[in-house]
Amino acid sequence: MGIVNATPDSFSDGGKFLAADAAVEHALKLVDEGADFLDIGGESTRPGAEIVSSEEESRRVIPVVERLAARTQVPISIDTTKSQVARGALEAGAQIVNDISGLRFDARMIEVCRQFSCGIVCMHMQGTPQTMQLDPHYSDVVTEIGDFFTERLRTFADAGIPPERVALDPGVGFGKTAQHNVQILSSVKRFQSLGRPLLIGHSRKRFLQKVIGRPVDERLFGTIGVSVALASQGVDIIRVHDVAANRDAITAFLATNGSDRQMSHE
Repeated sequence: MGIVNATPDSFSDGGKFLAADAAVEHALKLVDEGADFLDIGGESTRPGAEIVSSEEESRRVIPVVERLAARTQVPISIDTTKSQVARGALEAGAQIVNDISGLRFDARMIEVCRQFSCGIVCMHMQGTPQTMQLDPHYSDVVTEIGDFFTERLRTFADAGIPPERVALDPGVGFGKTAQHNVQILSSVKRFQSLGRPLLIGHSRKRFLQKVIGRPVDERLFGTIGVSVALASQGVDIIRVHDVAANRDAITAFLATNGSDRQMSHE
């Protein structure tokens, strides 16, 4: 899943793709590099990020989604917690809603997803982007995230959304310490036991600074290392900024480790 941040303030590439033309061209470049999905976001969710109105977020992302839907067959995901933005993006051609709140922040989001029969990425987060890194704490981070997913899947089913439409994201970096993130990344089999595809978004994130001691613009190799480790554990989807580098590394790993899994190439 290739990341397209149509924002002025995302943690690693804020402002680069704020203009619709730049966002569309970047997204198409990611497709050329082998992205299987495109994730379009119009509101930064970095720690302490400012809240953006639905109108402003829609202004940033809807033109991008419309133009991409006309130019590529790659499924488009809208990264939002707001039902108004999700509805507009789905009407414009998006097929997936990627909600960092697990469809909890906006009471109308579940109904929008049900109406459009879209795919859903349900992410775990402790707190909000404004508070999540102030004091993350858990008795058992892996168990608590697993319990959260179980509750969400039950809630979705009760609302008429079948589990077959849901992928799970444990939310690396969202209300977790570096130690919590490492625990999550080494325990993916616990989440896979829920029977749904698992998505991990670790690209360039702050916990890598603790692991490898590098600033945000020097975390590509660390990101790739985690991507290969996740591939070895059978993770279904990785969400990254640098599609070509991660895809090449995973392809080479899968070709040489005796695995029967492989990545397709057009």
